[in-house]
Amino acid sequence: MSAFSESPSSPGAMSSRRLTNRNTNRYSVTALFSMAAEQDVEVEDDLAKAQKRLRDLKSRISAQSKKNFVLERDVRYLDSRIALLIQNRMALDEQREVEKHLEEVDPTEGHYPDERKLQQYSNLFFLLQSEPRHVAALCRLVSLSEIDTLLQTVMFTLYGNQYESREEHLLLTMFQSVLSAQFDTATEFGSLLRANTPVSRMMTTYTRRGPGQSYLKSVLAERINSLIEHKDLNLEINPVKVYEQMINQIEEETGSLPENLPRGVAPETAASNPDVQAIIAPRLTMLMEIANSFLVTIIDSMESVPYGIRWICKQIRSLTRRKYPEATDYAICSLIGGFFFLRFINPAIVTPQAYMLVEGVPAKHPRRTLTLIAKMLQNLANKPSYAKEAYMMTLNPFVENNKARINQFLNNLCEVGDFYETLEMDQYMALSKKDLMIHITLNELYNTHSLILQHIETLSPNDKQHLRILTDELGPAPPQVPRKENRTIELKLYSRWETPVQDIQSAFADTVSSSDMLYMETKSIFVQLIRSLPHAAEKRPYNLAAIAERAATTKDSTLVRKGIKVKEMLRELEELKIVERVDGYKLMQEEVGAELVHLGNLREKVLLETKSLEAVYKTICDHNNYMRSQLEQYKAYLQNVRLTASKDKGASTGVGVVTVGGKEKKPAKATVLGPYRFTHAQLEKEGIIVESNVPDNRRPNIYFNITSPTPGTFIIALHYKGREKAILEMDLKIDDLLEKVGFLFTLVYSTVDIYLWLQQKDNKHLLDLEYVQLNVPKVLGLLKKVFAKR
Repeated sequence: MSAFSESPSSPGAMSSRRLTNRNTNRYSVTALFSMAAEQDVEVEDDLAKAQKRLRDLKSRISAQSKKNFVLERDVRYLDSRIALLIQNRMALDEQREVEKHLEEVDPTEGHYPDERKLQQYSNLFFLLQSEPRHVAALCRLVSLSEIDTLLQTVMFTLYGNQYESREEHLLLTMFQSVLSAQFDTATEFGSLLRANTPVSRMMTTYTRRGPGQSYLKSVLAERINSLIEHKDLNLEINPVKVYEQMINQIEEETGSLPENLPRGVAPETAASNPDVQAIIAPRLTMLMEIANSFLVTIIDSMESVPYGIRWICKQIRSLTRRKYPEATDYAICSLIGGFFFLRFINPAIVTPQAYMLVEGVPAKHPRRTLTLIAKMLQNLANKPSYAKEAYMMTLNPFVENNKARINQFLNNLCEVGDFYETLEMDQYMALSKKDLMIHITLNELYNTHSLILQHIETLSPNDKQHLRILTDELGPAPPQVPRKENRTIELKLYSRWETPVQDIQSAFADTVSSSDMLYMETKSIFVQLIRSLPHAAEKRPYNLAAIAERAATTKDSTLVRKGIKVKEMLRELEELKIVERVDGYKLMQEEVGAELVHLGNLREKVLLETKSLEAVYKTICDHNNYMRSQLEQYKAYLQNVRLTASKDKGASTGVGVVTVGGKEKKPAKATVLGPYRFTHAQLEKEGIIVESNVPDNRRPNIYFNITSPTPGTFIIALHYKGREKAILEMDLKIDDLLEKVGFLFTLVYSTVDIYLWLQQKDNKHLLDLEYVQLNVPKVLGLLKKVFAKR
């Protein structure tokens, strides 16, 4: 919950308005005291316990999100490097560098900066966090190859507490600066926010934080799961593919093809075939119905779209209107849709397994349906382009019928308030906090330092500016430490130039009267006392004098201190004629009661939010486990590369000379392993067979033999009982499998770019053995299990 989320119409705000006409700061301080009453660490009632559980959960989500982001980066890196191994273009010393990416960090090793350096880094990172313009400028200056490392620090470390209002608002302020610069430098409207740039990568990464993932799961998971249950529902509308499927079915049923149905016809021929048209017509209707159900679900979910995503949409609209005053509402909405759908919604629809919305990869037909649905939503939110896929024009009625509705939705998304006044208050509070800190790795520390130094002339041209002073004092950036020594440290953040705020009164002495401050603090203490004293909340109306006396005479020293203090504060308020004993301090009594009603409602909200975020945390942990299983497959592959290094040091596969201790040693003669036998039922049960064209009554007679004649090479043979020879044999190198599964990794972790690619291609992470299709990652797992220890 935001520290300043009390609305002007809440009971506390309405009753306090009766006291005096307040200015903005006065209202903010009222909210501040309300927050103090809500989150008093000394209170142990049900609300406090629920809030502590919620805070702990949010902290775990933030920490786990960062771990996942780092893991995803590792997978992307390993994927690109192993691609070189597959193409035999990496030397053995480079292989060893790749292997280092699989080392675990040792928290006991690694250089630790001395106290002076830590203090300087504390000052630097406080400045970077509290003045986002520096980070915004840096994000625009770095190259695409550097952006991921910087984004890790910015999104998951510097502003890593995803549910804390100050950090979230500062991050959004940084986005505003980045987007503003992007619009200022744009040369043409059509390219805005669409190219794969550091800015677009930032926007995509932002949607992958906890709140965005929570929204996707709550809105899309049920809809997608209900669709993929229908594994055999074929809604293909590409005439060429429909034609191919039709003639394959005819051939299977009759044993031959009529002369008037040749293979490999042109798209126009396929589209003009009456039978193809008859097959496609009902599919179009069903596709539009399914897409409409997705659209309705998304539109109805507007109030649950995370605030930050809506605020970014608002900035896109505002900046577009300023930069291109002649732009139509249609054109502006296409830019908003480009962010909301292209970079947020559609990647989750196309690859729901990557967002943990479903278990496993959807079957072939539902997977294709999801891709078509995403294309339809994208065409709806953007200007449709049918140059490469003319068959999509047949779905144009969906676009025409819903265009006005989607534009209204995208405009409504932008209708959110700003946070600048509350951010000013948050910044005041940051100066008074003793525990403002971030958890940062040494390499994040040194990498950020290095990037700032590279661009210091642009970031801080004046040597009197704070950023320049701090970097001059720090000197050169230390080199990156080995991965194994890249420990995480707790870095406390301090401001070097602003005086720490000792208490709330001194922070607002110039803008809020001392009597107003006294009144608000008194109310806050009474709320805390009623929450702390057993059964005190049950007796209405509240006898404030009796509550103060009861607290002052308990055996709890904290309550005694507060009871004595609040009795004296009541006496001072009486002398100032603000409250009166004769009416039982009625005004104060009403406001305390209203605050406690608010807190009672708050407890229910906290419990609901906790339940929702527990599901998010489980999803994030599942995602982490999934990623680790993929890295295990990389380890198996790299181990195989070491065993099968060839004579040519630039090669990565094959059997040849192995270098041991600097000397060449001929390997022992390869031993044939296998065959190992697996039934159709076994492989189907383990999810290795994804699809099978073998009739059900013949499957018990089908089995597979897998043999490894040389390390890294496998023969998969499909047999039918009673026949001596295999029906089908396929030779495989582990390189080939990794090449396919490497695409899967890219699919999962560069979802936006691959989503665009998928608009033209089918998924490639299946191994086609003509009669069956196998799941490549699971085939790799099976090979590792069977052959690794033999």
